[in-house]
Amino acid sequence: MSKNHFYHPIIEWTGNKGSGTFDYRSYSRSHTISLEGKPDILASSDSSFRGEKYKHNPEDLFVASISGCHMLWYLHLCADDGVVVLKYTDRAEGIMIIESDGSGYFEQVILRPEVIIAPDSSLDRAKALHEDAHRMCFIANSCKFPILYEPVIMFA
Repeated sequence: MSKNHFYHPIIEWTGNKGSGTFDYRSYSRSHTISLEGKPDILASSDSSFRGEKYKHNPEDLFVASISGCHMLWYLHLCADDGVVVLKYTDRAEGIMIIESDGSGYFEQVILRPEVIIAPDSSLDRAKALHEDAHRMCFIANSCKFPILYEPVIMFA
């Protein structure tokens, strides 16, 4: 049975310095991402695109979304399969190509999860479940570029 889910973020540009978008340098890229009942996310563009370094940017959040979706599916599948995960850390990397006209696209994302499992868990199953998590991930299934994963799994 298919069921639709809807998501309704509100993106509000907060970077008007008084003259709007009079020219490319006259405005800030700052914006707020709001979702009902959740803390706001203060965002900007990447600092290489005149953004503010200390704020989240769409590219970082995109790669984090892929990583987070994979992790959540992986934890779910491990719990269902009897693999006890004690710790999970991913140092994901997104590779983006910028074209001469300023447009761009992600060429690939590499997930590098470091997973600590309980001593009585199956190392083989823990490794194999990454493939299943990749197949199940909503975000990965929505991307048109390769998403690679290079897990390191260790016993506690």
